[in-house]
Amino acid sequence: MTHALAMTEAEIAGIANRLDRPVVLVGLMGVGKSTIGRRLATLLDTSFVDADEEIERAADRSISEIFEAHGEAYFRDGERRVIARLMEEDFGVIATGGGAFVDDETRSLILERGLAVWLDCDIDTLVERTGRRNTRPLLRNGNPREILTALKEKREGAYSQAQLHVMTDDGPHTETVNRILEAIDAWL
Repeated sequence: MTHALAMTEAEIAGIANRLDRPVVLVGLMGVGKSTIGRRLATLLDTSFVDADEEIERAADRSISEIFEAHGEAYFRDGERRVIARLMEEDFGVIATGGGAFVDDETRSLILERGLAVWLDCDIDTLVERTGRRNTRPLLRNGNPREILTALKEKREGAYSQAQLHVMTDDGPHTETVNRILEAIDAWL
């Protein structure tokens, strides 16, 4: 079953023409930043980049390997530099890692130069989505539900500073993309 877009191509093109900064998706791991970001970029007829993939490419190793070898502080420093570069290169839609927006410097940079969209969803959905792959270093040592609940509580204060807050759920990604487009339209 396909879900229709709530907006016409002309309305979406109008939003894209008015956007003067990258759209930066922030939120916990598993909310769908990469999947939704790709679809949003396609509709806005702009570029998409996943910051985590760029970090892995720049370091020539996986995020898990960077965490294991150097720790989270080292990773966050590299992440901040990569996101700054992506914003300079004027990517249209940028998906960030779950902890990126929690870093004060990275958050300031995104809020100043981008349009931050906090993708938020309930813990049950996050547990189900993050359980599909074992590539999440922060979920390896303990109960994923407890870890995700604690991360959500810890990070909500940072995430809530995003210019836009959009809920995502079990429904089709098209619905979330529609909500993002409507929120951007209202913000512009």
